[in-house]
Formats: sequence, C-alpha cells, structure tokens
Amino acid sequence: MPDATPTGPTTSGGIVELRVHGVSGAGADQVLDRPHVHQVAGDRSGGFYRPRPGYPDSTGTDGVTLEAYRWGDLPSGTAVRTLSLVFLLPFMLCNVALWMRPANTVSKRGFMALCRVLALTLTVLYVLSIVGVALDLIAWRCMDTPSCLAGRSWLSWLGGRPIGLRLGVLALVPVGAIGLVWWLGARPGHSFDAFRTPSTPTSKHQLSAVGQWDGEPLVGRLRSVHVAAAFATLSGSLLAARASEHSSGVMAILLAATGAVLLACLALVTVVQSIDRTDPSPRVDGVFRGLRTIACGLTMLVIVHVVISPAPWPQGGALPGYSAIVAWLFVSQTVLVAALATLVIWRRGGGQGRSPLRALGAPVFMTISAGLAVAFSAELVYRVADLLDRDGTTADSLETSPPLAYKWAIFGFFLAVVTALLAAGLVTRITRRGRRRAARAIVAADFPHAPPQAAGRLRRVEQAVARARFTERLEPLSVVYAGLAALGLATSVLGLLQLLPGDVAQRYVGVPEGMVNFLIGSGSYVIAAILLGLVVGGIFAYRTAQFRRYVGVLWDLGTFWPRAAHPFAPPCYAERAVPELAKRITYLVEQGQGVLLAGHSHGSVLLAATVLQLPTRVTGRVALLTYGSPLGRLYSRLFPAYADEPALREIGERIGWRWINLWRDTDPIGGWIFASHRPGEAETLTGPAATVDRRLTDPQDVVPAPSDSVPPPILGHLPCESQEAFADAERDLTARLRPARG
Repeated sequence: MPDATPTGPTTSGGIVELRVHGVSGAGADQVLDRPHVHQVAGDRSGGFYRPRPGYPDSTGTDGVTLEAYRWGDLPSGTAVRTLSLVFLLPFMLCNVALWMRPANTVSKRGFMALCRVLALTLTVLYVLSIVGVALDLIAWRCMDTPSCLAGRSWLSWLGGRPIGLRLGVLALVPVGAIGLVWWLGARPGHSFDAFRTPSTPTSKHQLSAVGQWDGEPLVGRLRSVHVAAAFATLSGSLLAARASEHSSGVMAILLAATGAVLLACLALVTVVQSIDRTDPSPRVDGVFRGLRTIACGLTMLVIVHVVISPAPWPQGGALPGYSAIVAWLFVSQTVLVAALATLVIWRRGGGQGRSPLRALGAPVFMTISAGLAVAFSAELVYRVADLLDRDGTTADSLETSPPLAYKWAIFGFFLAVVTALLAAGLVTRITRRGRRRAARAIVAADFPHAPPQAAGRLRRVEQAVARARFTERLEPLSVVYAGLAALGLATSVLGLLQLLPGDVAQRYVGVPEGMVNFLIGSGSYVIAAILLGLVVGGIFAYRTAQFRRYVGVLWDLGTFWPRAAHPFAPPCYAERAVPELAKRITYLVEQGQGVLLAGHSHGSVLLAATVLQLPTRVTGRVALLTYGSPLGRLYSRLFPAYADEPALREIGERIGWRWINLWRDTDPIGGWIFASHRPGEAETLTGPAATVDRRLTDPQDVVPAPSDSVPPPILGHLPCESQEAFADAERDLTARLRPARG
C-alpha cells in the first residue's frame, strides 16, 4: 500500500522527474538509482515510488524530486505471461497486425474487416485441432481399432460403444477447451474506471486513442462472436460426420441453424459497425450475447442428436468431412491473407517514408500469426496421432494418421522455416562486410586516439555496432518468411485433392517419397522444439536480464495495443498505464509542479501516448527525456498510421520542443527519432526537431580509467540514468521548464 507521505510540492525547486522503465521490468530502486524507496501512489501492479526522505542523496540532479512509475507487473504475472507467450502468441500477433494499418489506407473498414475475419479463423482452427484429437483420432479411429485400445484402460471403457455415444462423450473435450479460452478471455484486464480519461480527444493522431477509451465493451462483443463461432465449428464438425450417412428434417434444421450462426458471426465482425462502440450498450451487447447463447444451446442439441440418432454410421477411415473442413479453412486463410496484402499495397499510397516494405507489416504479421497457429494445431494433432500409433510413423497412411491438410501444413511450415533461416544466414553474410565497414567508421570517429593495446576492445565495439545495425535487415527477412508461409498455407488445397506430399514430390519434383516423409517428421519435431523453446525462453526471460530485454520487447510490443482483433489475445497494459500516467502528471502540474518525463525503451512509448492525451494547460509544464526509445526505429516503421512522423512532431510541439532523445549506435532496439547526428554525416534536418536527438558514445572509452582495471562496458540498450550525459540532459530540460513555469 502507498505510504501516507504527502506527494505535493516539496523542497525540489518545483520540478518532479517522473521516470518510466522499459521492458526489463526493473525495480523502483533501480530506476531511481536509490536504495531506499517508498510507494506514494498506485498499487502493486502499477505504482509510483519516490526515494525515502531523510536518507542521503534522496533528490535528483539540481535538487529535482525523483519519482518512478513501475508498470512491469501490468502485462501479467510470470507464470501466466510465460504460458501466454506460447499458446496465445498467434492471437497476439493477429491483434498487433490490426494496428499496422498503413497511414494512407483509405478503406479502413475493409482493412479491419479482413483482419477480424482472419482472427475468427484462428479461433475456428483452435477448435478444429481439438476436434481432430478428441473426435477424429480418439473417438472415431482409435476406439474403433482393437490394437489402439489395447492396454489403454482410459479409452477402452468407451470401446465397442455406439459411434454416436463415443462422439457425444468426447465432444465434451472441445466444449471444455472452448470454455477454457472463454474463461481466459473473460479475465479482467487492468482497465478500471479510476484510470479513465475524458473521452474528448486532445490530439488528431490515433496514438492518443491508446488507453483513452475503455476497450472492454469491444472485447466483450468480440469474445461473444468468437465463442459463438467456436461452438458453431464444433456443431458443424459433428453434423458433417452425421450427414455422411444420414439426412432428415432435424439434420436440415440443425445444419441451417449452424450455418446461420457462422454467417451472423461474419456479419457482426465485418458489417455491423456498432461492434466498435466504446460505451456499453445494453441493446447492442444483448445481440452479441444472444448469438453466443444460441450457439451454445445449438451445440448441446447437436450433441444430443448425434448420441440418440439411430441411423447407421460409416465404418473405417477418418471422421467424415473433417479433413475437408480443415483443408478449406487453410485455403480460406490463404485467400484472406492475399486479399489483405492486395488491399494494403493497392491503397497504401504515399507517405510510407523511408521503407518501401513498411506498408506490408499487417499482412506479414497476419501471415506469421496464421502460420504459427496452423503449425501449432498440426503439431498437436500430429503428436497425438504419433502417441496413439505405437508401431508406425504417422507420416504413413496408417489408421491413426492425421489429415492430409495437416501433413501439408507441417511440410510447408518446415520448408518455410528452413528457407527463411538459410535466407537469414545469406543476408547476414552478404551484409556483414557493409555493416562492419560502417561500424569501423563509427568507432574510428568515436575513438580516434585509441592506443594500439585497445585493438581487441575496438573490435568488440565494432561487432556490437554491426550486430545492432542488423535490426534493419529483419524487415525484408520477415516479408520473405511471410511469403513462404503463405505458400505453405496454399499447398493445403492439395489435401482437398487427396494428394500425399510424398507422392507429389516424387512424381513432379523427383524427390523420393521417403525423404519427404522424413522431412514431415522432422518438421513436426521442429515445431515441438519451437514450442519448447518458447516455454524455456519465457522462463529464462525472468532469470536473465540480457535475455529478458529481447523477449520482453516482443511481448510488450504486442500487449501495448488494445485487443481490437482477437479477444483471446493477452490483455493490453496500456489501457491502465497511459490513463494512470496522465492522471498523475495532471495532478502534479495542478499542484504547481513542473514535470520532467523520462522514459526508457517502451517507457518512452507509454509517455508518447500519454503526452498526446494531456490538455494544453498541462503540456505547457511538461518536458520529455527519452532514451533507448523504439519510437523512431520500430514503431514508426511497424505502425505508420499511429506513430508516424506527424504524430511524433505533434508530441514535440505540444511540449514546446522540450524534448531530448538519447541513443547509441550499439543499441539494437532504440535509436534516433528525427536525426542521427553521427560524426561526419551531413545534417539535413532543420528546425526544433533537429535539436531533439543526442547521440551517446558507447562505450565511454576503450581503455580503463586511471582509477579502474577494466574498460567501461558496452551498454547497448541498457538504461543510462547514471551517466553524465543523462544528467546533462536533465539539467537542460529542467532549465527550460523553470522559465516556462513563470
């Protein structure tokens, strides 16, 4: 709980420096660089801290009052975040893709509709993977095969029972899986009325919308649609199997009702614009909840009909209709991704600035999301099939072999990953000389008088700079991988034609069938290794600070944006953090304080969105210090409609250009925002924006100081609060703030 210490004006000269940490999730004592701190506002998830009064060095540079905002626990707890990183990753990437709309896309509604339909297909795929395990592999195939049931008492109790009963009982497994994601999606985020800001927009740029409106009404409506589609998918799978040998009036009614539910889901996410209302509406919300209730009740009726129907069932083979449903879903995803890419390229127009690939972020992330979802689903079905089939390999056409569409999906995913890795290695090798050459020029300009004994240290600095410059190469590589993943999805149409990957490769390419089957099996293990790596990476992300920075930047980039495409994506921490920061800054200004905002890494992104929400009476008393900021290097590239140069310029204008951005050449994440100011480079930017960026030499030297035995470390993306350059920036901004307060 916060201490009862007053948080108003102190003997600070009227300036409060509010620091916001980045993805490392540092403690308040680390952010403030003071050992004794106490909480003055907020709670355990997101709180404001100050140094305890009475201890030495409890104030900052030139006597400013230090304060830190710690938000590291807002995204979620350690265990939840680790598991979410694995199982919710496709949903998170899909949601992020919605926010990657190009700045000049005219058909915003069409763009959002395509993204939301693709998000809906991911939920359908999730359900189909559970249906494939519970109904196809276990209830239909294994329980009809004595060799599969042998020694498995947990399955044999249903063996020999009527097929309808087996399907009805095992249908409870996907029902439970739907209930699980329903419960996870319904968990309250960190969006509370206490943190809501006025709904009247203070900026024309859309970055200001993050955290300014309550996202729960939209998420609740999307959740109802996705739950309804999930139950309709289960109902459709059962009815497709039943319709293969039986038709009746009841069947026709159930099929029509299931189709109507799916069509209603599509209509609600594409046509009905009231889904985006930011305020609760009993009438609108009742329609969405009513559809969900109808879908749940319809599934129960379908299960009962399947159990009690006396008509005979087909014998042997796979669950009727299941393979075709999976293949058609993959084909639909391919068509939707192609349509999204076409719309983005056609309507992107100008304004994409420095990168011709910038407009492709949405289709690239959506393709990667769909590819991962397909790979994870295929791996689940494939592993269970391999577990059930004791004596054979599931790449062969055995009784428990997974559907052809999954085989093609694993084959395509494996080839896409291998090809992308080869391309990455090739690009690394091709660009190494150029990156090293540029790094040598930078290091030579920074350390022109380095002694001969520092040659080894200079090489390590050059390597750090060269590695940091590889970030710009990730953009074309991601496009290459997305294109390969889309081709892998497109091959699923061959599953509709009942063509085996091995047969096709041997007949048309000349690759032996055994080799293809070996690659499919290897691909399955690659996917399993990726899943295991994500889990292990999530665990190590909380044990190793260096690893946490790279994992954390991906997670915090994804969970910064509100859930507007997929309701089962992880909750958005900015929905609380941004309004909470705005409220705290407003309070401090109203108490007569000037506020120096200092944000590291993603903390600078939170502060950028916050500044755009502050009223003019507050921004006139605010200055901004960013360091290791991804605003210019990542966000302006990935989210051009929200963090483009006009939005960044408005931030500077709103605070009277009291803004300094510190960056290093060794930083692979952060960078300059307006101008690099590298030694020897001609300056082309003029005006106030040219004064924002300040380049820091990293390391500070390549030889040990006279009082030390080792040279200064290479800091890269690490914070710089203890460096003299940071203190100089503090003095500069506080000096500009004090006259502004007069």
